[in-house]
Formats: sequence, C-alpha cells, structure tokens
Amino acid sequence: MSALARFQGSGLGARVLRSSVLTVGGFGFGQVVRLASNLILTRLLFPEAFGLMALVQVFLMGLGQFSDVGVTPAILQSKRGDDRDFLNTAYTIQVLRGAGLWLVACALAWPMAWLYDQPELLWMLPVSALTLLITGFRPTRMVTANRHLMLGRVTLLDMGTQAIGVLIAIALAWWTGSVWALVISGVLGALAEVWLNDRYLPGERNRFRWEKAAATELIGFGKWVFLATVCGFFFTQADKILIGKFAPLDLFGVYNIGFFWASFPMMLGSMVTQKILIPIYRETPPTQSPENFAKLRKMRFAVTALLMGFVGAFALLGVWLVGALYDDRYAMAGAVAVVLACAQMPMLIVMTYDQAALAAGDSRRFFVLALVRAVLMFACIYIGWMSGGLMGALIGQGAAFALAYPVVVWLARRMGAWDPLHDAVFALIGAGLAAIALWMNSLAIVALAGAGGGL
Repeated sequence: MSALARFQGSGLGARVLRSSVLTVGGFGFGQVVRLASNLILTRLLFPEAFGLMALVQVFLMGLGQFSDVGVTPAILQSKRGDDRDFLNTAYTIQVLRGAGLWLVACALAWPMAWLYDQPELLWMLPVSALTLLITGFRPTRMVTANRHLMLGRVTLLDMGTQAIGVLIAIALAWWTGSVWALVISGVLGALAEVWLNDRYLPGERNRFRWEKAAATELIGFGKWVFLATVCGFFFTQADKILIGKFAPLDLFGVYNIGFFWASFPMMLGSMVTQKILIPIYRETPPTQSPENFAKLRKMRFAVTALLMGFVGAFALLGVWLVGALYDDRYAMAGAVAVVLACAQMPMLIVMTYDQAALAAGDSRRFFVLALVRAVLMFACIYIGWMSGGLMGALIGQGAAFALAYPVVVWLARRMGAWDPLHDAVFALIGAGLAAIALWMNSLAIVALAGAGGGL
C-alpha cells in the first residue's frame, strides 16, 4: 500500500493517520508561533510580568478544572454523541458553566490579590476570566469532528486562532510595555476562536436545549470527570501554586520560561491522547482481541518514541537554547528546562494508558488515578522545595511521576491496555537520555541549585 493510500478512505487506520499528522502538524505550528511570541515578548516585557501572568493562568485553570463536568469526553464516548438533543444539552451546560465561572472569578479576585500580595490581580483576574465566559460558547461541532477523527478544518482554525492571539499580544506589548498586553490578547483570542469555529465549521449550529435524559447522562458521567479534573488541576499546577507562593516573582518568571521549553513534549502528548486515543480505544478495545492489542502496541510505541525523542532533545539542549535565545536575566531557565525535561520522562512513558478508562466509560477509576497523582505531586514538590529550594521542587516533580506508576499499571491492567514490554524499553531509553543530559549540563544545574532559594 502506498503512503498516499494510507491517508485515504474512511477506515479507522486512515482516519487515525490523518488525525495524527494533523494533530502533530497543528501542534508544531502552534509551538513555532508560541516560541516566536515568547522570544519577542521577553524583550518587550519583564520577568515579573511572566510570573504575574502565570498566577493568573493558574487561577483560571483552577476555576475551569474545579467545575469541569466532562462535556467533551462524554460526547466522545457516548452512544448519543451525534444526537442533536444531546449535543444542545451539552452546549447549554457549557454556556451556563462559563457564565458561573466568570462570576466566581470576580468574587475571588480580592482574596487572590491579598493571598499573593499582588494588587494588580484585583483587576487582572476578572478581565482574564472573560475567556472562561467566552469559551463556554464553543460549538460542539469542534468535539464532533474530534469524535470522528476528522480534524482538518478544526486544526486550521486553531492555527488561525493562535496566530491572531499572538499578533495581538505582540502589538499590545510593544504599545504598552505592560502585562495587560497578555491579559487583553487572551480575551480577544478566545473571541476569535469561538467566532471562527462557529462561522466555518460545517454542521448545524447549537441551540439552547435541556433534555432531561441527556442531562442525566452527561452529569452522571461527568461527576467522576469533575473530581478527576479537580485532582488534575493540583497535579498539573502544583508547581506554580507552590513555587509561585514561595519564590520571588522574578525567579518564578524564570522558572516559567524554563517550563515553557520543557513542556513541549507533555503538551504534544496530552493533545494526542485526548484527541485521538479515546476514539481508538472506543473502536478497537484492547480486551476484544489480540489483534486490537497489537494495533495499540504499535501505536503506543510510535507515540512514545516521538515524545521521548522530543523531550530528550530539550534535555540535552535546554541550556544552549536558552543561552542562545534569551538575555542574561533568564540564564537559569536553561537548567530548569533540562531538569524538568528529565523529570517528565516517567510520565511520557505512561501517557497512552490514561484515556482507556474514559473510552470504556469508567470515569471512576480515572478519578482514582488523578487523585493519587495530585497528592503525590503536591507532596513531593512541597517537600522538595523545603529541602532544596527550586532544585528540590524540580526533583520532586520527577519523583511524583515515578511514584504514580503502580496506580497507572492498576488502571491499565483493568482496561487490558498495560504493555510491560513498552514500559521497560522506554524506561531504559529515558534513563540513558537523562544521564547524558544531566552530565552535559552539570555546570548550569549546579549553579541553579546554588541560586534557587528555599526555606
């Protein structure tokens, strides 16, 4: 079969291949745009601006995840995922949630400004939270395209949205030199995303609808997803919550630049697993036949090899990249990127397992994994910071990823998805890459350890 023929047709293999290429291509474009904007904005703004905006993003993400009722995964896995009444009920829930989140953000702005001793948050949080209100109006056609692995137009529109947001941020930063450039560009980017997808995605537009059966199914599935996303917030944002609280704002800004580089593989992995794996697990359950398991193994090896190669490159080259692209104010971010990249390797090995439970409709076990990960991450970063400052917190993240492995295996085995050969192969590859990266960048890492503070 020719390479072109593999992309054609409506079969699962062709749709997976097309969707994978589009997802990776869209991700690559987004990261090029993100990198270009980061390099420009770090010259137009100041380290404290990135630290302040990171606090805003943590708050908004917390609100979003503390109220996530699992509308997207519910549509992806439900037998009624193409039914108009079901989709319109999901849309109604989504809009009501967005409006409620904005009101909560307004109410919590003063307490957050007091907690972090940053008066600017009093106004930044309500304005930034308009993004939550706006994105509540996202058309469910975006999820429907994902459900059927037909991501072409969605990817193109997403690329356009990213470009618009970045251009606005750069223009406002050049004009104002203020952190408000990042706030306003986020709101306008959200408006652009909703308008473009509503205008150019094919299909019937959403209407407000409340069907009791649909609402019962959505909320019944979503209660565990809600709890899982609350845990997911603490898992993914524990570093920013704790380091943002304990570190000086300029050091926190430097940390976020290092995180910017190290986060590329994690972001790609999350995008691939969320957009592609639920449909794959739904259509080819690994417990159904040895052939299905073999197909999933082949897919899993390809995805993990891509992610491990990606994170290995940042682990090896992080110090050099930061030194070449940023001024001396951000020098320590290179060592942050190297250590974080190494710390994330255990997580990348198991990323392809998580979605098996959601695809099978078992959101409860997915919640258990999320809870364990959140507790481990928060505890390990806190202990790490108290013991060794910023370097201790970075090492704590790697420890949390590794300690969660037995629970990942428990979930994967229940779903028939666990592949010990895959895990062993990439554990060896990851250990080798990490050892080389830490040796190559040892001088910068030692300097970070001496300057990273602590209590």
